[in-house]
Amino acid sequence: MTHTFKEFSTNAIFNIGNETDLLPFKKAKQCEFYTFIWANSEAIDIIIDSVPFTIEPHSILALTPIQYLQYVNGTDATVYQFNREFYCIKDHDQEVSCVGILFFGNTNIPIIHLDANEQQKFKTLHEVFIDELETEDNIQAEMLRMLMARFIIKSTRLLKAKEGITETPKSSKVDLLREFNFLVEQHFKTEHSVSFYADKLFKSPKTLSNNFAKLNRSPLQIIHQRIVLEAQRLLSYTDKSAKEIAYDIGFEDASHLSRLFKKHTTLSPSDYKKRLNSFS
Repeated sequence: MTHTFKEFSTNAIFNIGNETDLLPFKKAKQCEFYTFIWANSEAIDIIIDSVPFTIEPHSILALTPIQYLQYVNGTDATVYQFNREFYCIKDHDQEVSCVGILFFGNTNIPIIHLDANEQQKFKTLHEVFIDELETEDNIQAEMLRMLMARFIIKSTRLLKAKEGITETPKSSKVDLLREFNFLVEQHFKTEHSVSFYADKLFKSPKTLSNNFAKLNRSPLQIIHQRIVLEAQRLLSYTDKSAKEIAYDIGFEDASHLSRLFKKHTTLSPSDYKKRLNSFS
């Protein structure tokens, strides 16, 4: 059963459902919502941006609206979905906002594993969510947003513990990575140079690179990986030609994108498309 909250004055939407809410994704498409998929007693098999993932039992995976999701199989899932108007317009600390660690602040797909103690805590929180969704009054919206903030805070803490992230607020390398990732998400189709993002962050390109050194990824690598990911998405899920895709991502010369794409995937865009077609 899906429980849905809609706030017409703000266009806010928040859903809590189960694996049946994943059925529309039997064919890959963009999530369109910020999404948490929680595998309860069984593993859930999905494909994210053409990459297979298994969400192990008692684990939660976080997705952004721009990612392509394909549901393969698995039951006993809990699915939370919300749009920007529901949560992201609120003033949250960067770590638990829609540009926080769970979404644009992580270079990998974030998966949070729940031990027996955390399972019980999250189940209790889930029951409170359902109770609030069934209680319609003038503070329902605020209560649901507070509960989602708690859900995200708890998930963020577990993810940071798993990845060994320790930092001081406002000045950490992780904060810088998060801000950089979000800027890249906003501008990668038109801005391909590190200097642009360095200026936005009030850093020199050298300072930015030095800060990222311990994260085993350079600023330029992040920009290029985001460009290549977008090209892969468009090759996989649209009928656009390589030339059209290059133009969409800000390359006047398609050969420039082709070289970058091949460097990261070992295939040219046309060969990548042929391989996709051979599997379909």
